[in-house]
Amino acid sequence: MTTARTAMVLAAGYGERMRPLTDTMPKPLVPLAGRALLDHVLDRLAAAGVETAVVNVHYLPEQIETHVQARADRAPKTLISDERALLLDTGGGTTKALSHLGDGPFFVHNSDSAWSEGVTPALANMLRVWDPARMDCLLLLAPLSTSIGYHARGDFDMTPDGRLSRRGERQVVPFAFAGVSLCTAALFEGAPQGPFSLNVLWDRALDKERLYGVRLDGRWMHVGTPEALKEAEASFEREGA
Repeated sequence: MTTARTAMVLAAGYGERMRPLTDTMPKPLVPLAGRALLDHVLDRLAAAGVETAVVNVHYLPEQIETHVQARADRAPKTLISDERALLLDTGGGTTKALSHLGDGPFFVHNSDSAWSEGVTPALANMLRVWDPARMDCLLLLAPLSTSIGYHARGDFDMTPDGRLSRRGERQVVPFAFAGVSLCTAALFEGAPQGPFSLNVLWDRALDKERLYGVRLDGRWMHVGTPEALKEAEASFEREGA
């Protein structure tokens, strides 16, 4: 099976929709079921075999740096990518960290993406499905029907073989992006300079029919607001996640 030894953890945003919790605390440190969201992510990456994670910082960066230092004896080894001077968005932030991520494959993981595992652990399943001959990028997708805290019309439709298409303007599609992707450094060849969204690179892959998805076998928790955090807490308690 494919292995991913490195990962990018996107932790630099302001978390504005999570206010007032994020007035004095960066969103990655907001607790969920007794652990910081960032710890949920790093522990899951370690369980999937990731040895080195790069965490980018911008908003209240010292708090994240202190938190990462306090878990220095726990896997994965965690490096800081400093975006204090300029917030680079998901694509620009990952591009800045490529020298630490290697050729890949590597995960790119939102710091606020949480879920309860189903029968098949999500990250291990992504590694099992990964096929660079067909794919430029593989996204973890959550069914709307079982997701918590997500109230939009979905992001992608998916064919039986996993190929993705985006939701049309008036369309409702069955899957939301669950905050994790798997790719190689090749995805970033010719990437824009400065701040940009990963969506730019995903659209490029879509045009070549090389953007694929894998369904989450579990319950995704879109922890975007204080209300959604409460829903996720209740779900963790029910499911023992």
